[in-house]
Formats: sequence, C-alpha cells, structure tokens
Amino acid sequence: MTRLLRLAGAQLGPIQRADSRAHTMERLIALLEGAAKQGAELVVFPELAFTTFFPRWWIAEDDPELLGYFERELPGPQTRPLFDKAKALGVGFYIGYAELTPEGKRFNSAVTVGPDGRILGKYRKIHLPGSREFRPQQQYQQLEKRYFEYGDLGFPAFYGPKSWNSPILGMLVCNDRRWPEGWRVLGLQGAELVMVGYNSAAYDPNGGDSENLEIRTFHSTLVAQANAYMNACWAVAVAKAGVEDGAGLIGGSCIVDPNGKLVTQAKTLGDELILADVDFDACRQGKEKIFNFAAHRRPQWYKPIVERVGAVEPPV
Repeated sequence: MTRLLRLAGAQLGPIQRADSRAHTMERLIALLEGAAKQGAELVVFPELAFTTFFPRWWIAEDDPELLGYFERELPGPQTRPLFDKAKALGVGFYIGYAELTPEGKRFNSAVTVGPDGRILGKYRKIHLPGSREFRPQQQYQQLEKRYFEYGDLGFPAFYGPKSWNSPILGMLVCNDRRWPEGWRVLGLQGAELVMVGYNSAAYDPNGGDSENLEIRTFHSTLVAQANAYMNACWAVAVAKAGVEDGAGLIGGSCIVDPNGKLVTQAKTLGDELILADVDFDACRQGKEKIFNFAAHRRPQWYKPIVERVGAVEPPV
C-alpha cells in the first residue's frame, strides 16, 4: 500500500517592519493558492510568518508595537482570511506565529491546520536562542528570550486526517531543529513527517564573524537530512529569507526523505514554493528494520502514540 501526500513548502521573502499585515496576508494567500493549483494538500509556512522577525529589536514591554506582533487567538481578525481561503481550497497548513495567551504568557508557536480548517496540533518553541538583554556591542540583536517564554507543551505528535492517509505528524520551530532531542522524542512516537518553520540569521546572531550565510544554510540543510534519516521520517524545513530592514536571513527551504536524501530545495531568497509527493510507507524501512522503532522490539520505549501522548485516535 502506498500512502501519498502532496506536500508544499511555502518560503517567504523578507517582511519589513513597515509592511502592513494586509500586505503580508496577501502574500501568504498567494502562496497557498499557488500550492493548491499544483495539487498540494498540506502547505508549510515559516516561523513568525505573519510579521517581521521583531526579536532583532529592543522594544519596551508596554510599547503597543510589541503587542501588535502577537496573536491572541487563531484564527483572529487579521489572520482569518488565510484560514478561510485554506478551508475553501481544502488545503491544510502549518504556520508559525507569536502567541499571547489569555494569562498573558507569550510563546513562539506553530499550529497545523487540517483541510477542514480545524487545528490539529500546536507546538511552542523550546530552544530559544539569543539573550534577554540588549547587547550594545553587537550590530544585530537576538532577543527571543526577552519576548518569549520557553515552550511548555513538550514535543507532541498527532495524527493527520484520513484524506492525508493518517500520518503521524510532529512540529518544531527554528532553533529546535539544531538539537536532536525534539526529533528523537517525535521519532519515538512514530512521527512520519516533521515540519519546521524558521527565521535564521545569515550571520552569527550571538556576535562575531565565524558564521555566514553559506555555513548557516549548510547547517540548516544538514540537520534536516541527518535527523530525517536517524528518525526514519520525512522532514520539511521552510524559511523566511532575504534582508529584513538590513538584517539577512538564510533561505535553503527543503524537503528531505526518510533516507536523508534532499528531494527539493529552494533556489531563491524570496517567496517560493517547493513541492514533493511524500510516501509515508517510505518510513518503514528505517522504522522497522534499521533503527528498530517497531513496537514489538522495544515495547517499553516505542509505545503507541495514543498511549504515549494522549493523541486522538487516527481517523477511521
């Protein structure tokens, strides 16, 4: 049996600080429509896809600009057009955003939405890079620790709908992909596709000149390939790229198969679609033979996803 899903990565070019939300939404919808025209059933957008990468600036806690970057609900008044268009097209999507909870907590989050418009899963970024305080000696800032709390949901896996052949899905955000722990926890739950959105600097965000666009793009691709192979899963990693208000972001959005092979990769630093036909049965060689993920081999480790994380049963 072949379990196929037409998958798209929707790389974004830069979103400038002065860009309106309406203009950004038009770009997101254009990418969604373009992917749907090419048969995509699931579209993966980057981290913080609704806004510029605002953690590069120091902004006062009570500044209305800061709160304007956060979503209190999804879909909300400014984001509903994307949700409505996706539902109308019957296409699901992953998207990263800045989340403000009713309790006032702030997270760098992502959700996966099914083709019916229902949110299937949520993830909150755990590996926050950078610093909490402004560093005057640095040309560029990385202040995620100032604006976000560490994610508190763990690494939940969840089932996609029957129309996608009921895959086990997982999510990471940006810096999480550089650490093996998240991939492994998802792998132990049987994840067949891990989705990652990122806004990664084209320079060393912690200062210094030892990293540049080329080496950081290489590392971004390397971790997607290595972790897809070691966890026998598909991986899609999608960038917000280009130069935002003078600060560069890498591109390199890619789709990787369970053998760690690069299936497709973006060629630009702008808005660009990459697509692949994903066969979830291709995960079986690694899961059942090479890495012994099969439940009958290590029952105390590789428990069914429902038992491990309380996920909903796969659709019947």
